[in-house]
Amino acid sequence: MVSYIEAVSAPPKNTGAIRLYSAEDFVGMRKACLLTARCLDELAAIVKPGVATSTIDRFIFEFGMDHGALPATLNYRGYTKSSCTSINHVVCHGIPDDKPLREGDIVNIDVTYVLDGWHGDSSRMYPVGGVKRAAERLLEVTYECLLRGIAAVRPGARTGAIGEAIQTYAEAERCSVVRDFCGHGVGRLFHDSPNILHYGRSDEGPELKEGMIFTIEPMINLGKPHVKVLSDGWTAVTRDRSLSAQYEHTVGVTATGCEILTLSPDGLDRPGLPPLPR
Repeated sequence: MVSYIEAVSAPPKNTGAIRLYSAEDFVGMRKACLLTARCLDELAAIVKPGVATSTIDRFIFEFGMDHGALPATLNYRGYTKSSCTSINHVVCHGIPDDKPLREGDIVNIDVTYVLDGWHGDSSRMYPVGGVKRAAERLLEVTYECLLRGIAAVRPGARTGAIGEAIQTYAEAERCSVVRDFCGHGVGRLFHDSPNILHYGRSDEGPELKEGMIFTIEPMINLGKPHVKVLSDGWTAVTRDRSLSAQYEHTVGVTATGCEILTLSPDGLDRPGLPPLPR
């Protein structure tokens, strides 16, 4: 049985109840999410061939410090970096290191800042120099999956409508949806209820209600959906070594639909690709 709770009354842990945030709470979330979006905008000029992901990670840490925010991933369950950087066939949770990015790579950079107790969570794909058409197409398909998932968000719909919208489009484009990871509630907690699956049926899952805040973050593969986690305990890769891509926004359910809280101030929600009309 799904339960909902006013966020102000909720304990500081994930109990399985879905938090409903107030208008005042949304103000705090907008600030945290805007800071994350601004950082991701800055990275568009930094990601290039020869730059190490450890350099990117250091920038993310320093950007947060300069704005009074902490990276949520730093020391989270033993993770020692300020971001996740997932390159080519890495699906998610790639660990920044000193290996330089190469021409033709695609990299997902996932940033979550904690500002005044609020978590702003978002990720984008960045082409590294010129990329092959297959990689560019994967980025286009994955971003469209994100937009279609967001378009399904409205009070009275179910979380399964998000997954159905994403899965239907991805599979029509001969791509696959990763099942092993999902979106999640976010706000005062980094990871909260409900889970947001990126596949499914519109009549499945909890009902969406005004005040819910969660991430939508589809991971789309050019090959099969199967993944494995490497021996470091974090890095997830495609089993068939096909390319994988992911875009992520934090969204809030409103009375009439939803608000995308992590939109780029500079229109760089899909850097390296032509901007879409807003």
